[in-house]
Amino acid sequence: MPATDGPWIRAGGALVAAARMPGVAWAWSALGHRRRARRFAAAELAVDLAGAHCVVTGASSGLGLATARALAGRGATVWLLCRDAARGEAARAEVAACGGDARLVVVDVGELGQIRRAAAAIDAPRVDALVHNAGALPHARAVTGDGHEVDFAVHLAGPHLLTKLLLPRLRAARGRVVFVSSGGMYSERLRVDDLQWRARPYDGVAAYAQVKRAQVVLTELWAAREPTIAFHAMHPGWADTPGVAAALPGFYRATRRFLRTPAEGADTIVWLAAAQPPPGPSGRFWHDRALAPTHLLPGTADDPADRAGLWTALERATADR
Repeated sequence: MPATDGPWIRAGGALVAAARMPGVAWAWSALGHRRRARRFAAAELAVDLAGAHCVVTGASSGLGLATARALAGRGATVWLLCRDAARGEAARAEVAACGGDARLVVVDVGELGQIRRAAAAIDAPRVDALVHNAGALPHARAVTGDGHEVDFAVHLAGPHLLTKLLLPRLRAARGRVVFVSSGGMYSERLRVDDLQWRARPYDGVAAYAQVKRAQVVLTELWAAREPTIAFHAMHPGWADTPGVAAALPGFYRATRRFLRTPAEGADTIVWLAAAQPPPGPSGRFWHDRALAPTHLLPGTADDPADRAGLWTALERATADR
């Protein structure tokens, strides 16, 4: 994605506009996290993950790498799912230096055939945590090799299929699944009439916000179907990651000194994946280790038909061919 301003100045403005409610922008900044972190219970993450297997997508940088480092540092075997082999190997070496065991699986999570091969390559007998962190924010509509729009494939279809394929091992561990959503989802409602932007002009910011909204709904749907597995969604606030810098350069320059570090952004991911006692309840949305509302703006409430339609669309997209 080109690191030029162009329409992404508008994108940064849209993200700021979505947060124009009293205290929200401050809450999503580094200052908000650091204020809340004073109340975090350190004992909840003083855990020994030896013998645990954790899968993290998008683990070569940013939040994914910070999550993998934190889990490995507690003794887990961490499976790093990365799209680029060279960057993935560099991340694997960095994570291995933290402790535990780091293993690389090269996969583009938007390509369903690659997801199937990756699930087979993860030869763990159990999966204690599955973190869906991989993301994309394309500036123009693009499709994967399967013919799916990239936002839909990377944030929804790929994670849905990977969850299904790892389900027996998640059940065996009574594991946890974490969807890394975004506060940008507050600006959009769930709509399934054109999930892949075939019938309307593509808007990269709206497309991203809509799939992030859909991830929160998908978390709720999975939780209702799999009571032995804990499903969580969260948003990390505004974090200083390579993805933000590349996709939203204008926004990044304007807010850089207020952005969270990757470790601060990943803190709640790690907490949801590993804390003892386990956070609860399943199927909820979290921010800074606390339950967060799923709707802040009028007109964004979910229609039951759209919720059912999301599951149907994902089952159809990920069916064996």
